[in-house]
Amino acid sequence: MERRFFVGGNWKMNGNKASIDGIIKTLAEGNLNSKTEVVVAPPTVYLEYVRTSVKPEIGVSAQNCYKVAKGAFTGEISPAMIKDVGCEWVILGHSERRNIFEETDELVGEKVFHALAEGLKVIACIGELLSEREAGKTMEVVSRQIKAIAGMCWRRK
Repeated sequence: MERRFFVGGNWKMNGNKASIDGIIKTLAEGNLNSKTEVVVAPPTVYLEYVRTSVKPEIGVSAQNCYKVAKGAFTGEISPAMIKDVGCEWVILGHSERRNIFEETDELVGEKVFHALAEGLKVIACIGELLSEREAGKTMEVVSRQIKAIAGMCWRRK
């Protein structure tokens, strides 16, 4: 299978049904190239709405999920819930989740492992802060993040 070019749009915590309808209309009018994979990531409350409104060849991604299937984890969603509304993608390890919500490399690794094990496609984000880049720590930070993801996936296979 030939690798396809990937274009993803993370809407973060933005939009409402009116603005989302405008984006959906724009996407519907566009010509999709079969060599390009297009994925959008609306806020969680709009996942099913977007999934049922966009062309089937456009992927819809959740912006986060947790490391276990179910339980008392207020505000979290599971890979099974994401799949239940017809979505097959999830973004994990985003810099905002790491820095604002203090998600550790290890937690990101656990989330990636669980999402993959449950059959989701994962957009695993890695990268350094500006201060880390300016301090010459890019390779150290990126290597640590990749090792946490790869290590978790290899240990649990």
